[in-house]
Amino acid sequence: MTELGTSFRADELGAYILPGKVTDPRALLTQTAAAEQIGLGTIWAAERWENKESAAICGAVSVVTQKARIVTGVTHFITRHPLVLAGVGGTIQGLSGGRFALGFGRSWGQRWVDMGLKQQTLAAMADYAMILRRLWAGETVSYEGPAGHYPRIQMADIPITPPPIYLAAIGPKTLAMAGQHFDGVVLHPFLTTAAVSRSRDIVHEAAVKSGRNPSDVKIFPTLVVAPDLSDDEAHKVINVRAATYFVHRWLAEPVATANGWDLADIEHLLALPLQNAEIAKHSADEVRAMFDKASKVLPRHWIEGGSARGSPQFCAERLRDYRRAGGDEILMHGTTPDHPQMAKLIDAYVA
Repeated sequence: MTELGTSFRADELGAYILPGKVTDPRALLTQTAAAEQIGLGTIWAAERWENKESAAICGAVSVVTQKARIVTGVTHFITRHPLVLAGVGGTIQGLSGGRFALGFGRSWGQRWVDMGLKQQTLAAMADYAMILRRLWAGETVSYEGPAGHYPRIQMADIPITPPPIYLAAIGPKTLAMAGQHFDGVVLHPFLTTAAVSRSRDIVHEAAVKSGRNPSDVKIFPTLVVAPDLSDDEAHKVINVRAATYFVHRWLAEPVATANGWDLADIEHLLALPLQNAEIAKHSADEVRAMFDKASKVLPRHWIEGGSARGSPQFCAERLRDYRRAGGDEILMHGTTPDHPQMAKLIDAYVA
């Protein structure tokens, strides 16, 4: 855990590019250039299949950057064959000169039912990671189990350095499994610093029990930041984004449990018919208006407990708090690296 008085560096911060619903993915060009200019260590790319498919976005980022690490934050195991995933990892690792990592998530079960895919179980995700590592090691894999049936798969050309594999996790079982089988854990936005510390302890304890060095499993807390933004900008970045998460019971419940919040505080929000709003055929402005209205019923402590809004100095101290709570690298969300205030935030963080 980071102690008081420890120096803080810009390269222990990362940021999402293209957050939320976007219409032009070419905005990544200015955002990634800004990320490297202000010294961020990692560029994270969330996946939306419509126009933010992870392999395409990360491939583009890899050839327009020189130093920053690149992470899918996050994609999913079951949407691509393991050989295709291994190829994505190996190819972008080669394009980037060894700066790539694959980040995965579980999502919610009904999503996969609607798509005709099997739900992801903990055992399946652990086995997927094992299969990828074996393929990158040049092994011929014959597998039948929770992750599927693969009679014989192999890679003719393997990456010089296999990419790390991270897992997004909230609940204690998933956190423990990540500590046993993955190289890092991506924590959900709006977790408090206390929840981050507890999550870190679960991950590291599981790593030790499985014979691993806990320091080999990196902890990535996510903090939604709004440094010196106007009231309208900050509301969109933090409050509206929070509403897009907390209208889903399957997501609100584990975050509330981790933070010690009472889910009854948002039962009226969960009752709103917004669960499918983002994937319905609405414009970005229409979707934003829906969630703007929903965000007004969120409790204040749910918003402030896991975000940073205010001066660059205040937001920088919040970032330091998450480092002290056990984060190895803090993932900033909401405000993109090309926003003028982000450079001021980074300067304040390292000052």
